[in-house]
Amino acid sequence: MDEINFVERIRNFNRHYANVLGKIDQEIYNQPFSLTEARVITELNYRNGCTATDVRENLGIDRGYMSRIIQRFEKEKIIVKKQSSADKRQYSLYLTEYGQKIYKDLVENANRGVNKMIQTLSPDDLSKLVTSMEMIESIYSKEHSSQSEVFIRPFQSGDAGYIAYLHGRLYDKTYNFGQMFEYYVMKGLTEFMNNTEGGELWVAEVNGKIAGSIAITKSSDKIVQLRWFILDNHYQGRGIGKKLMETALHFCKEQNYQHVFLWTVSTLKTARYLYQKYHFKLTEEKPNEEWTGTKLIEERWDLDLSDKNQTK
Repeated sequence: MDEINFVERIRNFNRHYANVLGKIDQEIYNQPFSLTEARVITELNYRNGCTATDVRENLGIDRGYMSRIIQRFEKEKIIVKKQSSADKRQYSLYLTEYGQKIYKDLVENANRGVNKMIQTLSPDDLSKLVTSMEMIESIYSKEHSSQSEVFIRPFQSGDAGYIAYLHGRLYDKTYNFGQMFEYYVMKGLTEFMNNTEGGELWVAEVNGKIAGSIAITKSSDKIVQLRWFILDNHYQGRGIGKKLMETALHFCKEQNYQHVFLWTVSTLKTARYLYQKYHFKLTEEKPNEEWTGTKLIEERWDLDLSDKNQTK
């Protein structure tokens, strides 16, 4: 197939999908918020405390238009601005309680609208549709990613085995964990693969290579566990751990989970620092002598998502 044929087929798809997006815009993001404004609200909920520049660059919004959106949102008490203590020229943006309600309404409207669009699809067609969308996102993100070239995606066939391998290799080489720990990871991943309901597993890719992972598994209707959070040492210092954490917590908020907990060990200083940064609190400690042959201290960390101050 020649290049012109490829171009024509891509343009045909773009025309068709533009019509689909137009329907979503009209039916879901109706007055009083435009599609762009709804995306800004969503971004602020996802990245509470970021700057207007962060949002503008991430969403590709014109500087003047972004300024007008921020002015409107501040006037209507959808957001509040807080001056940075490190740089007085910078202001961090936070959704107010009213802004969070607007976000929840947008999510509910979007869910209803998308659900309406897929009602006529068979389970097989729906699965093919979602897989194709994820494939498009994956391919395009690899080709047109930012300088960091980091891409976070849901897991695919073959990923779980590699995630277990990453845990086994990293923890044995760095912390002298034995085979029992790798068995523990593989057992948990196998159980998750058998029943993923209410949860998700993501991997971070850098130039198509898996650099790390994170997962959310359902514990009850309102409580979930954060698991298999790992980053290959070769990719440290690139903000990948932060991206994985934000992806997982964003998922929890979208699913209306109220509480997240995790288990770690006291020797993992970098991970503990990140948990503190995202307002997890140490709630329990217990000894463990299974994994290294010496005494480790396992720690449970908890985050209450219903606490409106936890992201501030």
